[in-house]
Amino acid sequence: MKEFVISEVTAETAVLVGLITQQQDERKTKEYLDELEFLAKTAGVEVVKRFTQKIETPSPTSYVGKGKLAEIAEYIISNEIGMVIFDDELTAHQIKNIEKEVQVKVLDRTSLILDIFAMRAQTANAKTQVELAQYKYLLPRLTRLWTHLERQGGGSGSGKGGSVGLRGPGETQLEMDRRIILKRISLLKEELKQIDRQKTTQRKNRGKLIRVALVGYTNVGKSTLMNILAKSEVFAENKLFATLDTTVRKVIIDNLPFLLSDTVGFIRKLPTDLIESFKSTLDEVREADLLIHVVDISHPDFEEQIDIVNQTLADINAATKPSILVFNKIDAYTYIEKAPDDLTPKVKENLTFEELKATWMAKMQDNCLFISAREKENIDDLKTILYERVKELHVQKYPYNDFLFEKYDE
Repeated sequence: MKEFVISEVTAETAVLVGLITQQQDERKTKEYLDELEFLAKTAGVEVVKRFTQKIETPSPTSYVGKGKLAEIAEYIISNEIGMVIFDDELTAHQIKNIEKEVQVKVLDRTSLILDIFAMRAQTANAKTQVELAQYKYLLPRLTRLWTHLERQGGGSGSGKGGSVGLRGPGETQLEMDRRIILKRISLLKEELKQIDRQKTTQRKNRGKLIRVALVGYTNVGKSTLMNILAKSEVFAENKLFATLDTTVRKVIIDNLPFLLSDTVGFIRKLPTDLIESFKSTLDEVREADLLIHVVDISHPDFEEQIDIVNQTLADINAATKPSILVFNKIDAYTYIEKAPDDLTPKVKENLTFEELKATWMAKMQDNCLFISAREKENIDDLKTILYERVKELHVQKYPYNDFLFEKYDE
């Protein structure tokens, strides 16, 4: 039996489409499209233009209004654009209508994220998790002429000469395609159950050591921090989702050992199927004794990113774990100085770094730290806090293993 696969991405041009609604103002839409462009760039796509529309709710038939869709189509045809990417997840009905109008490939945020995950997956575990999420995304969208799948042998990401997006044979094979996908989903779930059992055994065999997990929004510097603390060489890059596979390293601070894991970054509108598929990876977070929540303080919307990470942790039942909030990239923090005659109240963008630290963050005391992983600034302070927290947790979790500290406190 032949399988559906996702082809490799190649350089293409695209336009982005987002909505301005009552729940999402113009500033927020711009930030979301900035991130969508970063996602596109990560996938090897060049964004040449953005389209936005003020609308109460997305059109159930075409996401944007008919007039705006016609404007987008005219621009795409005139400038020979290869694809259009929407900032929200589209239904099969919406995609069918949009493709009929624009006559080019249509992606939404979910399919773009899935493509990037397919590119980034290196191990069999990650590839299996991504492939399962892809098929779950495809299944309800087989009711249209699906031109984004290729019937080739091999696993996810093994296609050659393709481009960004999911590829498929079309509506005439609908029922056969549905059966193939359902069977493949069943097989992948079984594979992941086996992987999950192996991972569980591995975690049980790690001995009596406290587990610490790095969590945070994507591209906040978790892998860079991991490299510093573990003295390792985990892949770190200024792109979204540079890390997919969980990396676990033994770290020793002042002769006190513990396990540190670097996990996949979270993102707004993260596909539910990805969270479910990455269960075995996210178990490192669920079973951690302490979380280090890394935040990019230089990002203009870092507070929303904190909320998104906290919500994702709640979704995987890890929100109540002890945690340390680590604000990274203090070397990149900037602010807009108010004019002397501007008497309006200061907003977050007008606060100096010291003023920002004196806000709600000051109430967190030792649960809040400010560092620069790239410049290795205040790393010793982080190590001191980590040592105290790990030692305290170890005494609580392994009360009959005090000899560890007798040995290491010499």
